[in-house]
Amino acid sequence: MLRKIPKWNLVLFLILVTEIIIFGLLNPRFWNIHVLLNSFNDFIGIAIIAFFVTFVIITGGIDISGGAIIGLTSVIVGILSQVAGVNIWAAVLLAVAAGGLCGLLNGVLIAYARVQAMVITLGGMLLYSGVALVLVGLSGASTYEGISGFSQGFINLANGKLFGIPHSVFIFLVLLVFAYLLLHRTRYGRYIYLTGINQNSAEYSGIDTRKIITSTYVLSGLSAGVAGVILTSYLGSARADFGAEYLMPILTAVVLGGTLITGGKGGVVGTALASIIIGFLKLGLQMGGIQTQYIGLATGLLLIISVAFLGVPDFKSNIKRLVTIKKDRGGKLNA
Repeated sequence: MLRKIPKWNLVLFLILVTEIIIFGLLNPRFWNIHVLLNSFNDFIGIAIIAFFVTFVIITGGIDISGGAIIGLTSVIVGILSQVAGVNIWAAVLLAVAAGGLCGLLNGVLIAYARVQAMVITLGGMLLYSGVALVLVGLSGASTYEGISGFSQGFINLANGKLFGIPHSVFIFLVLLVFAYLLLHRTRYGRYIYLTGINQNSAEYSGIDTRKIITSTYVLSGLSAGVAGVILTSYLGSARADFGAEYLMPILTAVVLGGTLITGGKGGVVGTALASIIIGFLKLGLQMGGIQTQYIGLATGLLLIISVAFLGVPDFKSNIKRLVTIKKDRGGKLNA
């Protein structure tokens, strides 16, 4: 059975277990299951977007606009429900749809206009964050304080519990299963991999790669919309700057999870494990008394190491060669 599990996923699982042991030794409260489960609220937004950014990167693209879409959808929920008087759940649906439209705009420009994904999503990040700030200004709300006054039912969406388990854990599992089935158990998922491996060959095989690429950005936008709704519910206010610090953790979760930055290989299970590792890493460092500014340093190191180890084909072989040379220095050099 273990042979069917990708080796990198096993490595990630061991890293997670090691992380729990080390942080638990530093602070025994870290071993409290309720503390770990409640921490899901702190990284659920990262995980939700990372699941579907995995789709994007497998096709050979990249999406760095997710954090800005979070802020935009948060503001849309706040303005529609608290200023315009729209039913909160209707506002939620419209906000998520807006996230999907942002993803659609990204996807169309990348797939059909053949513009570099980095350029489009960088421009999208600036555009969507700017639109969010303009909407807050037009609504008359304070940019710093945001929009509050949401109903308790909406607040419970992220803060409630079922059988003593936070809703965020269930949301994480439901979206993980959905993303897994979509990517690994459908023809659509196979088309995503084929597009990432060789787009020209995929097109010759009759696959409309432009639609496939566009659809991955739509899914990424929708996931950012969902993350924006969850974050707004969790914090009880809508602000344009929500998600501003999510870019590096999202990319780290995807790449650390085993998805090649060049495309063609990856999976959402690895992304899920990497998201938990990043979330528990932040929690453990905070409980260990590490200052907040050093937490970003740890995440950055994870991103660099994972890109180097997984994304550079010659990296592992060069490391093995260096190790062999060092071993042989005691006797004869074979290298």
